Amino acid sequence: MASKLLKQGWRKERSSNSLPEVFSSINIPKDAGFWRKLMAFAGPGLMVAVGYMDPGNWATDIAGGAQFGYTLLSVILISNLFAIVLQHLSLKLGIVAERDLAQACKDHFNPTTNFILWILCEIAIAACDLAEVIGSAIAINLLFGIPLTWGVAITIVDVFLILFLQAKGFRVIESIVAGLIVVIFGCFAYEIILSKPDIFPILAGMVPQKEIITNPTMLYIGIGILGATVMPHNLYLHSSIVQTRNYERTPAGKKEAIKFATIDSSVSLFLAFFINAAILIVAAATFHTTGNKDVADIHDAHKMLTPLLGTTFASIFFAVALLASGQNSTLTGTLAGQIVMEGFLNIRLKPWLRRLITRLIAVIPALIVTILYGEKGTTDLLVLSQVILSMQLSFAVIPLVMFTGSKLKMGEFVNKLWMKILVWIIAGIILILNLYLLIETFFPSH
Repeated sequence: MASKLLKQGWRKERSSNSLPEVFSSINIPKDAGFWRKLMAFAGPGLMVAVGYMDPGNWATDIAGGAQFGYTLLSVILISNLFAIVLQHLSLKLGIVAERDLAQACKDHFNPTTNFILWILCEIAIAACDLAEVIGSAIAINLLFGIPLTWGVAITIVDVFLILFLQAKGFRVIESIVAGLIVVIFGCFAYEIILSKPDIFPILAGMVPQKEIITNPTMLYIGIGILGATVMPHNLYLHSSIVQTRNYERTPAGKKEAIKFATIDSSVSLFLAFFINAAILIVAAATFHTTGNKDVADIHDAHKMLTPLLGTTFASIFFAVALLASGQNSTLTGTLAGQIVMEGFLNIRLKPWLRRLITRLIAVIPALIVTILYGEKGTTDLLVLSQVILSMQLSFAVIPLVMFTGSKLKMGEFVNKLWMKILVWIIAGIILILNLYLLIETFFPSH
């Protein structure tokens, strides 16, 4: 099946395909032109990009924009470039090795290491789900005035909606995700036009400043943005969903698949960059310039948009975009959970059961905190969920960098030397920054 070289790199033959119910289910036209092929490959990139604009990002972007104006735009840009490189490695692993990152880890590491990696990954998915639950509950509260506690309870219903959609086929899920991204995109385009930001400071903000490192508060929020941007579960997700395409499983077919999947992923992540940058720009133009520098959470931001921008639509669009982003991330989180559990443990739960377990793990702490501490508590919980994600990130990045840099595992598709150096630098930066974030969270110096 695989060449002898790849056989040496992997200990066992694959026992099952990743996401078997949709594996290779989407046809790629054989003799079509560039654009038709690209359209056939388009989709997984958007599913991954969703994780880069979930409610957890909102909290860090709003705080960064309100406190420091446009300075932290450079951090969003750099985080996004890191993400583009790492997602490229993830899709490459999936296409070449024909296994997702969880299956690759299971093959490579011993059972104890795998069990630890699985637990860490489940914690990350639960933390991510927590951000979605809180984000959706806040959005429901802002739009319909429903109390947060009820909003959190309502998010349990999402589960059944998603399962209904999953039964309709993978293209349907991709289309819904794309539709919701268009909604978020449109809402923020409108907010940016209303807030009339200055172009030159925005461009200056794209250039990294020394004070990002020297100012502890700025560094803390900056690392929060990095943690909220590059998502560990996305690396597992992407390595699996690229395999939904029915490309030729030959070296030439794989090469073409990598090319189109990388274009799909990079374009989608630039879209995510626009949305994250837009949240920060709106916060900077609306709050920072008017002296409201202590706006730190989604509720504050929503309350102040109407009086400062002079139209009720501003806050409504803000809440609609938040709801869309929460729903979108829920969809991809479910899939990631399924991939991780099947890949590491070979346990195949029914999707509704798997979803219900993940959602309850997220809903219970969200409910307790909402009942006990109200709005303030949910904001703190949102930030904490991003810190947990940051801590987990290196455990996904380092195996990914190892596998794609192995000639035995990847054959002719192994990372080139310059790419190996680049990705180890990225992995090192992420590891150091996350250690710093961890120390600052538990032993703050400011």
